[in-house]
Amino acid sequence: MREELLRIIEKNSRMNLKELAVILGVEEIDVINELAALEAEGIICGYHTMIDWEKTSIDKVNALIEVRITPQRGQGFDTLAERIYRYAEVQSVYLISGGYDLLVSIEGKSLREVSSFVSDKLSTLDGVLSTATHFVLKKYKDHGTILTNKIEDERELITP
Repeated sequence: MREELLRIIEKNSRMNLKELAVILGVEEIDVINELAALEAEGIICGYHTMIDWEKTSIDKVNALIEVRITPQRGQGFDTLAERIYRYAEVQSVYLISGGYDLLVSIEGKSLREVSSFVSDKLSTLDGVLSTATHFVLKKYKDHGTILTNKIEDERELITP
């Protein structure tokens, strides 16, 4: 039940407990107890709403920042990663393979605000060797959800 429950609520965390119980073939109290256990174990870390900000009047700029750092003795990348994820602008921090060590997702109100964050705060941290900033121009799919509508070809078919 645990894995199936996690798969279901990952896609739709607003599904009510009765519906979950029916889908899983268990009692509602079993779902309540399992969710409580998953939260207590830190497996469920939070519940989020995905918003397509392009469809609102609110200005938001997202950027992915590749960061090359010097790992610290006895702590590796963890200490510097923690310093970075504590900034309010930072949405996500991942340890990655390849030419860079960390991938940092940040959000700001403008390109200037994001650029300022990278140059004034991120790049100046002790242990940061270099950064590469990639601005997100359009999201097609996010967290498994397709955000764009497929454009239908409205031309008439002409046959000989």
